[in-house]
Amino acid sequence: MTYSVAAFYRFVAVDDPQAERDELDAFCREAGLIGTILLAHEGINGTVAGAAASIHELLSRLGERLGLSDRDIKRSETEIAPFKRLRVRVRPEIITMRASEADPAQRTGRHVSAVEWNELIANPDVLILDTRNRYETVIGTFERAIVPPIDQFTEFKDFVDRELDPGKHQQIAMFCTGGIRCEKASAYMLARGFAEVMQLDGGILRYLEDVPSGASRWKGDCFVFDGRTALGADLSHGRWESCFGCGGPVGETERASDRYEAGVSCPRCHATLTPDRAERLRRRHRDLRRGIGSRDET
Repeated sequence: MTYSVAAFYRFVAVDDPQAERDELDAFCREAGLIGTILLAHEGINGTVAGAAASIHELLSRLGERLGLSDRDIKRSETEIAPFKRLRVRVRPEIITMRASEADPAQRTGRHVSAVEWNELIANPDVLILDTRNRYETVIGTFERAIVPPIDQFTEFKDFVDRELDPGKHQQIAMFCTGGIRCEKASAYMLARGFAEVMQLDGGILRYLEDVPSGASRWKGDCFVFDGRTALGADLSHGRWESCFGCGGPVGETERASDRYEAGVSCPRCHATLTPDRAERLRRRHRDLRRGIGSRDET
């Protein structure tokens, strides 16, 4: 089966997220869709996969109910199931930052299209900022990009306050996987007094979709939060798999390390796993190899 995959978000007022969640959950289950959708009063964020007709019907419904447009959607295809099941959940935020001043409804950075991005980041006066977590960036990023040493997005604001200066850094060009983190990151930086903040519209996924590989300034693969782990320059399945211990990417270098244990840990998390969690992962890995059990940790 070929799965159509749609990644989307939209900041829009949702009066009753729980009611919206219940209706979406019922529709997606009936349509046989898998993936994750998050709802909050501030909007919707999700990545779903399934038959092309079902994906089309879902996106049409979201367009009618929440104003989702083509600009809000990144599309790809895969021959493997990128998710194990469906999750539709209500959260306080559709992307967690915990900063009230980071309100995309009030302000965001200037959106720069994928075709304009190369010219922008070629300007040496522009600081290029990767807003993703460090484990995502190790398999790919843009040339000259500053990679904050953060392990979760909530730490981004501390990095900005500690390392960046509105008086010194006059032009900022930021990017993330699909664009949503930049909405809050740019709103936060503008609230902190940074004069000119720009963001890659649609994120890395839109860039890889729109920019031919021969013209691309992207180096490596793009980490994604599903079973594919990473996508290459043509949005094909990359060369990576995910570590069950920390969720980060595992490639040839990690697998060659004496701190790598298949189905359990990688060099990044080997020393931090508790003995109990490591043993649960070992049992789970043994069950999977025998063809029993679930891919979900118990």
